Amino acid sequence: MNKHTLEFFVGCFVLLGMAAVLYLALQVGGARFFASDRYELQARFSSASGVNPGSRVEIAGVRVGSVREVELSDDFYAMVTLELPNRIELDDDTIASVKTAGLIGDRYINLAPGGSGFPLAPGDLIVDTESALDIESLIGRFAIGGIDAEVE
Repeated sequence: MNKHTLEFFVGCFVLLGMAAVLYLALQVGGARFFASDRYELQARFSSASGVNPGSRVEIAGVRVGSVREVELSDDFYAMVTLELPNRIELDDDTIASVKTAGLIGDRYINLAPGGSGFPLAPGDLIVDTESALDIESLIGRFAIGGIDAEVE
């Protein structure tokens, strides 16, 4: 085989390998350059403690999306941007809850789909939300007797 032909095939093989590595890096990183099969919704929480970008979004225990962004709104609510696949249509009475995986596990968003028949459009706001139970404050109130005072 000619030396130039061999160098040409080796060069093609290296370029093909680099293209495959680039493609895999983009897929793992979640970068999208073409039409996306996903849409975003926002959810407003009084506390989104422990929820971070990249946290999972579940429906009935099945991962269906991820948290894109968590930021503080002007009126001091935690605004969480959820990224979901287009095939999942949620109604406007969907409930979003912050849950914990196990006793001290990661926090994630659980969606309980509603049945109103009025679908949420991309970019819409989920207002029916439940923040996570704050174990530390509950233990603190129990330790100083604050729970009994609230019952009376």
